[in-house]
Amino acid sequence: MRYNRLGTTGLFVSELCLGTMTFGKPDAKYASAGGLEYREVEAITDRAISAGINFIDTADVYSGGQAEELIGRAVKTLGVKRSDLVIATKAGHATGSGPNEAGNSRGHLMRQVKESLRRLDTDYIDLYQLHGWDPATPIDEALRALEDMVTQGYVRYIGVSNWAAWQVAKALGVSGQQSLAKFQSYQGYYSLVGRDAEREVLPLLASEALSMIVFSPLAGGYLTGKYRHGTESGRRSTIQFPPVDEGRGTVVLAVMDIIAAAHGTSMEAVALAWLRHQRAVTSIVLGVTRVEQLEANLASTEVQLSTEELAHLDKASALPMEYPGWMIANGSAERQALMETGLRLHPQG
Repeated sequence: MRYNRLGTTGLFVSELCLGTMTFGKPDAKYASAGGLEYREVEAITDRAISAGINFIDTADVYSGGQAEELIGRAVKTLGVKRSDLVIATKAGHATGSGPNEAGNSRGHLMRQVKESLRRLDTDYIDLYQLHGWDPATPIDEALRALEDMVTQGYVRYIGVSNWAAWQVAKALGVSGQQSLAKFQSYQGYYSLVGRDAEREVLPLLASEALSMIVFSPLAGGYLTGKYRHGTESGRRSTIQFPPVDEGRGTVVLAVMDIIAAAHGTSMEAVALAWLRHQRAVTSIVLGVTRVEQLEANLASTEVQLSTEELAHLDKASALPMEYPGWMIANGSAERQALMETGLRLHPQG
């Protein structure tokens, strides 16, 4: 297990992160994605920690708060030292039916951080993340609330999830201008069949030294290959999340089949190994319902893809070039080559 630095902090997180969206009994809409009771949660958490995972990600809305309660209980029961773990949670999604029970307003966030602390049974949260964009709340209001959480010791570091690149950039500008705590991480979707983040988000994160925390690395189970014949029941059979371009996906799965066979491993291990080879990725959130699934995901740490294998996967899964990407690539090629090699592509005279 490797450990990577979180943003520009001195905190290190494991390259694999234990996700908790499957913990607890969710509402009917997400019933196929969860349902784990305490004993199952404890067994999964125990195995994850023994494998070297020190990073746990949850949210105040996962199974109506049950996920936070279950992981907090498991950590205490297993006798894990709090300082050995990096616990992240998220806020901003609706926790009730009232107009002020959602969003990134100061009132909602300050209430929810205290509720999360109570459910997690801890004195502090290592990484507190805004779960989504709130068009009704000014960025500086949300950032000042997060700053106060850090100052008061409720939260160590802050992050964001599912924002557009321009929104993150604007928030970083406000943080810098007003000397507020700044985002250290971005949690977003990224996979072999979902590389959209490469257009705008990943370049921003690289420029501003934010960590990329990946969710749905297997595209909701699609990259295990089990849904390709349309007969398997499970999460994707009820909720097509995240969406997948089946035409491109079929090509990707075919390449993964060959590589998995060559390594004597599973397709999910190949999908996770590809992400581990991406420089932009700091940690990968694993969503499992059984210890056996966790073991299959842990196997990815033993898979070292060759340069040729990475090239085959990149070619099969590459995004079509869109404007202004192709214009920027064409216009900057000469300067990029000069910077990297010291040589001009087309010397004059």
